[in-house]
Amino acid sequence: MIERRDIQFMSGDSRCSGWFYRAFGRAPAPCVVLAHGFGGTRAMRLDAYAETFAEAGYHALVFDYRHFGCSEGEPRQVLHIGRQHQDWHAAVRHARGLPGVDGNRLILWGTSFSGGHVVEVALKENGIAAVISQVPHLSGIATVIASGPANNLRLSGAAWRDVARMVLRRSPYYVKIAGKPGELAAMTAPDAEEGVRKLYPEGYEPNELVAARIFLSVGLYSPGWKSARLTMPWLVQVATEDLTTPMGPAVRAASKAPKCKLITYRCGHFDVYVPPLFGQVVEDQLTFLKHALN
Repeated sequence: MIERRDIQFMSGDSRCSGWFYRAFGRAPAPCVVLAHGFGGTRAMRLDAYAETFAEAGYHALVFDYRHFGCSEGEPRQVLHIGRQHQDWHAAVRHARGLPGVDGNRLILWGTSFSGGHVVEVALKENGIAAVISQVPHLSGIATVIASGPANNLRLSGAAWRDVARMVLRRSPYYVKIAGKPGELAAMTAPDAEEGVRKLYPEGYEPNELVAARIFLSVGLYSPGWKSARLTMPWLVQVATEDLTTPMGPAVRAASKAPKCKLITYRCGHFDVYVPPLFGQVVEDQLTFLKHALN
């Protein structure tokens, strides 16, 4: 039985909530730090990854960002890139202080939007042994183009409406995180709405909204431009049929990183999280770590 315990740590003025999975085997052991993508929470299948890492001999720390999931932060469902970076740094500091964790062998694991976050965080943290970016957002421009002009126009209008409400100290103006093509939503690829809902565990009650102000920032956020500066081993896993975070920018960013392993899968953005492909994806991550940390 995997040992999992609830944890909390401070990030800025609020507490982040998470889980810590203790690795089988003797300490000290490396620790994988994981957090979800755009609007996601740890309950959305990150436990499946963490359990696999723990069974393979790695500790795992999974957390929710401020304003999301079980973490503090008001108003709810506000996605701020800089604050999420702060949460990552706080999680890394907390992981280093946990009993049995080898603080000089931490692994950053990000997916989709956080697949870009881990690049930014790895460049500023010491003791990062490896980085994993699964179907990552690495180019804001590419993501905006993939969204299409009509949806971008709708999202821009919603963003300015939300900013106006923020200035007036009113509650945020929210839009759906995932919706059908043509709807007002952050992700509107044909597989987006169903793909996100496949990540929900039984009995999960999701908040499927996000404050619209984030759409003024997404197009300007391109962590892939810094990939050449990554000196540690980096695994980039891309989906050839990805309509949410197109694979092109990830492939280009991977080619510039000196220690990058690129793996492609013939699937869509959300297929990597669930069977039958999940097993292969996480096995590739374990194989990567075995070589990266030796």
